[in-house]
Formats: sequence, structure tokens, C-alpha cells
Amino acid sequence: MANLIKCPHCNREFEMTDVLKHQIEEDVKSAIENKLKKEIEEKSKMEFDDLERKLKEKDEKVKILQEQELNLREQKRKVEEKEKELELELTRKIDEARKNIEAEVLQKASDDHRLKDLEKDKLITDLKKSLEDAQRKANQGSQQSQGEVMELELEEILRREFPDDEISEVKKGQRGADIVQTVHDKMGRGCGKILWESKNAQWSAGWINKLRDDQREAKADLSVLVVENAPEGLDTFDYRERVWITKRRFFHALAIALRFDLIHIYFERVSSVGKDEKMEVIYQYLTGAEFKHRIEAIVDAFSALQENIEKEKRFFNVKWAREEKEIRKIIDNTHGMWGELQSVTNRSLPQIKSLELDSGDN
Repeated sequence: MANLIKCPHCNREFEMTDVLKHQIEEDVKSAIENKLKKEIEEKSKMEFDDLERKLKEKDEKVKILQEQELNLREQKRKVEEKEKELELELTRKIDEARKNIEAEVLQKASDDHRLKDLEKDKLITDLKKSLEDAQRKANQGSQQSQGEVMELELEEILRREFPDDEISEVKKGQRGADIVQTVHDKMGRGCGKILWESKNAQWSAGWINKLRDDQREAKADLSVLVVENAPEGLDTFDYRERVWITKRRFFHALAIALRFDLIHIYFERVSSVGKDEKMEVIYQYLTGAEFKHRIEAIVDAFSALQENIEKEKRFFNVKWAREEKEIRKIIDNTHGMWGELQSVTNRSLPQIKSLELDSGDN
């Protein structure tokens, strides 16, 4: 009979061999498990250590990479800051260079403009000096030359206004007045003579006596003294000491009036031939207040008309001079601005022919 052993726990019976076998198997299994466990633990430890080592190496590499990244980022930041500094410095230098160029251009333009102003001032000064010299020379001209100009003016007006009359110039060096006007009517009949004397100098009372002598010698009916500088108390014209005296501006009107009355008196004389009393009446008429008033009325009318014409002429001369001055100012300023712009842009602007200087001025 086999050896049986009862389990104290479950009260089951087992054979001794089975128990031993089981015991041995358990011990072997336990040994194998311990061995495997140990091997596994050792292997796990090795793997863990290897993994830990790898992780450590990886951490070190990551740290190195992070440090490298930080270094790269720092270097990049420094490079960017350097670029910004260089860009800022370059901008500053460009601005400074631009300011220097602008300052040089403005200074050059200012110097050129100042030079032009100096040249203009010198030109104006020279022109003023030349004008003053010309005026001084004109004022210093001989009285004879001035008188000749006035005489030529009177002669020209008489010839133009009275084409039917005979206008004779007294030659230089001959005794007599300047001009003899023989008045003719529409039928060509001589109606009388007017003796004209012009004076462009300070008034002299001796001129009247000389002109009366010339009138008698020329057998003229009337004599007229045309003066630039009238005697005291003469505003327009007057009949003094049997000689008509008139300012130059009233000469034309007086000539018309005197000529008209000469023709009128001629017809009166023709119709009164042989009647001495009529001649006396005519003489009284010529030397009386009625004749003078008639002449004054005619001259006043012509004087008023002439004064209006002179006023209009002066108005338009001033207006035209002012407009011409403004136009010249616009042209000069436009040329000046164009020249300065051409200088600033180094003559890169398109050409405008009307604003360009002539080739001889370049």
C-alpha cells in the first residue's frame, strides 16, 4: 500500500511520492521563478540603467541643443540689433548727407540769388547814374539847341494844322523872328501875316521890344511870343505892349483864334476900301477888349479840350507803365525761379524755350 499523507488544510490524502514530487516541482519552479525574476530584474535594471543613461544623454543633448538654440537666438538678436543699428546709422548718414546737400544747394542758390541781386542793384545804380548824367547833360544843353527844338515843333504844328497857309522859317543868322505865317483863305488870298517867336529860357522883358521891331520890319499884322517860362501873372496868354504872349501849351488854340480873326478882318477891310474910319475901327477892334475876349473864349475851349486830352494821355501812360512794370516783375520772377530750379535739379527739368537764355548768354 502506498504511503499516504493527509493535508491538514483540506483533509485530502496524497501519496508521499506525489507530495515530494510536488514539493520538488514547487522548489524547482520557485528556483526557476527566482532565477527568472532575478534575470528579469537584472535585465530590467540594465535596460532601465541603459534607458536612464540614454535619457541622460538625450537630456544632455537637449540641453546642448537648447544652449545652442539660445546661442543662435542670442546671435540672431545681436545680428538683428546690429542690422538695426547699421540701418539707423545709415539713415542718419543719409539724412545728414541730404541736409548737407540741401544746405549746399540752398546756400548756392542764395549766393547766386544774392549775386544776381547785387548785379541787379549795380545795373540799377549804373542806369540811375546814366540817367542822371543824361538829364544833367540835357539840362546843360545850350539854350539855342533847346530853342531850335521848340521852334521845329511850332513849325511842324503850323504846317500840319494850316496846310493852306505859307509857313516860312527865318534862316539862322538872319535878322527877324523864327517863323512867318502868311494866312490864306479858301480862295488862296493872303489875309495877313503872323510873326512867331519861340523862347525856351528864363523870361526876359527885352523879348517884347525885339519882337515888335521884327514885326515892323516884316510888316506883319500880328506877332506872338511863345514861351516855356512865362512872365509873372501870365497863366494862359495875354496881349501886352502890342505883342501876344502865350505859354507853349496854349499856342495851338491861340493860333486858330488869331488866324480866324485875321481872315475875318481881311473881309472887313476889303469891304471897307477907301474908308479911313473903318480902318480905325478895325485897329480899335484888334487892340480892344472885345477881340481879346473873343480870343480868350476860343482858347479856353481849346485849352479845356487839350487839358482833357492831356489828362487821358497821362492816365493811360501811368496805367500802361504800371501794367508793364507788373508784367516785367512776373517775367523776372519766373526767370529767377526757373533758374533756381534748374540749378537745384542740375538742369534736369525739361527745356522751355521762352525761359532759356540765348546761347550767347550761356
